[in-house]
Amino acid sequence: MRLAKFSLLLAVVLAACSPKTYALRQVAEAISATGDSSALARDDDPDFVREAVPFALKTMESLADKLPDHLRLRLALARGFTQYGYAFVQQDADEMPDPDRAKMLRDRAARLYLRARAYGIEGLRMARGVSDEQLRGKEQVRVQALAKMSREDVPLLYWTSASWAGAISQRKTDLELVADVPVVAAILDRALALDEAFELGALHEFAIAFDPARPEGTTAQKQRAHFDRARELQKGKKISALVTYAESVAGPAQDRRQFEALLNEALRFDVNQPQALDERLENKIAQRRARFLLMHESDILSD
Repeated sequence: MRLAKFSLLLAVVLAACSPKTYALRQVAEAISATGDSSALARDDDPDFVREAVPFALKTMESLADKLPDHLRLRLALARGFTQYGYAFVQQDADEMPDPDRAKMLRDRAARLYLRARAYGIEGLRMARGVSDEQLRGKEQVRVQALAKMSREDVPLLYWTSASWAGAISQRKTDLELVADVPVVAAILDRALALDEAFELGALHEFAIAFDPARPEGTTAQKQRAHFDRARELQKGKKISALVTYAESVAGPAQDRRQFEALLNEALRFDVNQPQALDERLENKIAQRRARFLLMHESDILSD
């Protein structure tokens, strides 16, 4: 009888861990780690990455369909769709002279961000049982749900909130989506409380651009504090905070001197210096944005 029970239990375990499932999990582990790999981040050819990333994302989505409990795949998809949407679709939309084509690209960027958000929310559910309904519910319910999150969940919190904010930025007339701004703010605040140094100050840099959208607004002092902390954490390896601050603060303040100084500093940065190689791709994308902003300075700043 004991032997029969053991055999039955062993059969169940082996069925759950079939060779096919095991192989899929091994592939999923490998491919979900490529999203933040140094090989990709070190690449000096953004156009090459633009062409390569969609295939990787579709492969991960196929694996995610077959592995409904794989958390790292959800994180990789949230990160990948957000990064691709910003670097290769939203920036194209901003630079597109044809208004109809630009509108189409903005809509595509929004859809990519929402796709990323869906994977992020799915990851939060897998990690801590936090649901979309809880996040969008009453403030007390949202606070209690986010209190479940720990430091190891910060990547999920960051990419979920970043993709959510990205979608809002591209669909400002969607009142239902814009109403989610307090949700994004709560997720960002929780992530900052858990690990404010995450990814070389990425949360502080996100706050620079996002905080003016908060219902209570923000102040120039708070944005400057986020900028200073982001620069401190970036340790001379990244220049994205320079571009973000120029676009989100100096431009709206009509501070031409600061606007030009920040962007020119970003453009002078040597992306090939040894200490910055792990951030080379992101720095090249930031420099593309800096050039665009300077080219359109007359549209941003009044005479």
